[in-house]
Amino acid sequence: MKKLAIEWKHFEKEGETCERCAGTGENLATVVAELQQELKGEGVEVTLTETLLPASRIAESNMILFNGIPLENLLAEMDVAENPCASCACLTGEETLCRTVEFEGKTYEEIPKDLIRRAALKAVSSKID
Repeated sequence: MKKLAIEWKHFEKEGETCERCAGTGENLATVVAELQQELKGEGVEVTLTETLLPASRIAESNMILFNGIPLENLLAEMDVAENPCASCACLTGEETLCRTVEFEGKTYEEIPKDLIRRAALKAVSSKID
């Protein structure tokens, strides 16, 4: 059976994460559940692993990897940037810059379902071909 291993890295402190990571997490859970059903018939096992990060690694927070490949490397027009995250600042106690993704002229703090799905399917097709 082929595998699609999805890893989601995000900052967490005492069981809490920031609002943008929480939104990404919800989107990711929905897409993973859909893909597990859809790709099962194609012989692809989809797994999700959460990697909880300490504040010292916050620059990696809200990163999604597909078979070890970052989302932004699977979608050609995507860039990674950062902007202030008030939610993380509440958790860290200091001003914090967090990852954003830029795609087709829009900046996303929470990674949308559509972009997660596109990257996942691209990772699967490149692994299967």
